[in-house]
Amino acid sequence: MLRVTNMEIEIRALLEFLEQTPASLGRQLESLSDSERRLRKADGNFSFVEDVCHLRDLEIEGYAQRIARILNEDQPVLADFDGGLIAAQRNYNSEDAGLALEAFAIARQKNLECVRALPAEQLERAGVLEGVGRVTLKRLLTLMKEHDEGHLQMMGQP
Repeated sequence: MLRVTNMEIEIRALLEFLEQTPASLGRQLESLSDSERRLRKADGNFSFVEDVCHLRDLEIEGYAQRIARILNEDQPVLADFDGGLIAAQRNYNSEDAGLALEAFAIARQKNLECVRALPAEQLERAGVLEGVGRVTLKRLLTLMKEHDEGHLQMMGQP
């Protein structure tokens, strides 16, 4: 009989949550008009389109690179991702939310497939994340979940 460890259960739950974020955003996208998608929050937070573009770029330029470097280098120093600066430079609010969401979903799926294929001991590989400190790959998954939760909450989702 195979025994499932607490860590395996925790990783499975993390991956399942991370896999659901694009679908949650897709449901919200369908419920918003184009003007609602581009409306910035009164508190200065991103519009829906900006949130999706930020998640897409962080997934591709942040998380994918961090995962690869943690797996291929010994204790790499991982750069921070200045989402506010990048959003302003790239004029996210002018982008197509559907295309941005599609790119985010594809990038997220690739990252999850990579992690799912790893033996459990690889999840203990680590790097040093600027502004955070030492992070294992497992901890990076937790940070990804927390980041998703923050954006989903700001976007009005539970």
